[in-house]
Amino acid sequence: MTIRLADLTDADVAAERVRLPGAFAAPLREWLRFWLLWGGSAALTLYCLYRFGFLSMDFLHGVAKFTSVVVAQLFPPSGFDNLPMFLKVMGETIAMALLGTLLGATFAFPLSFVASKNMTRSRPLQFGTRRFADLLRSFDYLIWALIFVRAIGLGPLAGIMAIAIVETGTFVKLYSEAIENLDRRQIDGVTAVGGNGLQRIRFGVLPQVLPMMLSNTLYMFEHNVRSASILGIVGAGGIGFLLADRLRAYELQEACLIIIVLVVAVYAIDWLSKILRERLIGDHRRREPVDDAKQV
Repeated sequence: MTIRLADLTDADVAAERVRLPGAFAAPLREWLRFWLLWGGSAALTLYCLYRFGFLSMDFLHGVAKFTSVVVAQLFPPSGFDNLPMFLKVMGETIAMALLGTLLGATFAFPLSFVASKNMTRSRPLQFGTRRFADLLRSFDYLIWALIFVRAIGLGPLAGIMAIAIVETGTFVKLYSEAIENLDRRQIDGVTAVGGNGLQRIRFGVLPQVLPMMLSNTLYMFEHNVRSASILGIVGAGGIGFLLADRLRAYELQEACLIIIVLVVAVYAIDWLSKILRERLIGDHRRREPVDDAKQV
């Protein structure tokens, strides 16, 4: 007797599930793999929490002390007579982030074509460029800032160079991945009408990848403003130097005012970056498909 799948009802499936429970159960190997994976992950997480003191009374006491003492001493903010100086140094921090991001994007733009598989025929050259970019971004901003402070002295220049070095490696990765994911048909069309290498890049590659490159650059600029505010701790200029100085002197209320200035600046940059992305790349709401039923 042949039973078609379309003729089966929910009652038939329920009856077969009762009669043959093993046929509907997951295999033992899959069941063991599931519980070993999640059980091992849970055990590792609990061990790490215990190993680093999250499950101890000292951690709970520290959290309570942070809430009752440190936060209570931060507010209300004070030092408003120094606000013009804080704003000036905040502008220096934003300038550091801007210059470092622009330098990183400038250096990374040509290197990203060399690091792309679909743009470079020489695999050793492409592989070497990728690994060079990995090397640049493998060290944190603070490490590069310490190196440049030792090499060229204290000041914003060390912070700018630290951001530029890290962002060169980051942008090479981001830009090359955007280039590798482009549509080849547009490049083939430029080639079919006799376009050379530069024309293929100008008319076949850039129109596709430039919006993604601009979006990544704007996002990294926002990120670098936060990073530049920390570089001042090691003497690389910016508002981080004043923040570290106030924290070391236990002038927590003035430190609170500096933190507020930093938060407002990051929020303003995020808002401006959103407006720039919408103007340069286009608002996502204008790219949504139009519902024909709404037009009628």
